[in-house]
Amino acid sequence: MTFDKGSLILLDYTARIKDNGEIFETTIEEDAKQSNLYDPTRKYEPRLISVGEGWVLKGLDEALTSTDVGQKLSIEISPDKGFGERDTNKVRMIPQRKLGEKANEIKVGDVVELDDRTGIVRYIGSGRVQIDYNHRLASRVLVYDVNVVKKIESNEDKIKYLLKRRLPLDDEKAKIEHNDDTVVIELSEDISLLDGLQIIKKAVTTDIFKFVDGLNKITFQEVYLSQKAKDSSPSPSSTTTATTTTTNETAESPSPSPSSTTTTTTTTTNETVTSDTSPRSDTSLRSETASKSENKTE
Repeated sequence: MTFDKGSLILLDYTARIKDNGEIFETTIEEDAKQSNLYDPTRKYEPRLISVGEGWVLKGLDEALTSTDVGQKLSIEISPDKGFGERDTNKVRMIPQRKLGEKANEIKVGDVVELDDRTGIVRYIGSGRVQIDYNHRLASRVLVYDVNVVKKIESNEDKIKYLLKRRLPLDDEKAKIEHNDDTVVIELSEDISLLDGLQIIKKAVTTDIFKFVDGLNKITFQEVYLSQKAKDSSPSPSSTTTATTTTTNETAESPSPSPSSTTTTTTTTTNETVTSDTSPRSDTSLRSETASKSENKTE
């Protein structure tokens, strides 16, 4: 069995540069510890991918269409289906002073941002700096060791993993209720205070409307507890009984005739948005030839 375009799967992988074996990205904690990538604050777990939707490098995306659950394989990706060939036109020599007040602290190999572009310092001398705006993995042959862990089948799992794709959620930080054509997502206070949450929620609704059939409405509830409730609450699951403020935001799928949505709570803010037709693609693994942008790999 192979995966159709748009199939949601969980994928474990470790990505290496072929010629030197350097690991540049992984979802596996043990592999991260064997490289210089390990981050103790990160939760290492399989990554959600929509097959054939450009969420990963083109070479990896193409290979995943012919895999199956439980299959482990090694995929070699050429530069044209990875981060592209190196372009000499993307190498610039500039006056060192253009790097600002800390120009004298810049070293070869440093990553700098200049004119809304990210590059790597390749040379410093005679008051000039050479900056390479190619992706650091341009022209490199890559090898992905992958394991297809699971195909996401149920609507409940799709909603959960699409939400976790964009928000740093443990199970106790979000509660999801799915009834017929409606989804209610309850977020804990720490998630509610994240920067850019409104943009993230808009992207989440776009994803869910795309991948879950039959939905007409998604409501986010942000729950805030009084200090007394926090001190006395035995577990995060009991927080809904002692809230001081609940903020609701509702997103509805497009319909022929718009209708109003009313939710009654102690304090309520209703906001209606229209979902887009396609999800935002992850950029950490996208090919530079496809995205035309410089993205830092995770």
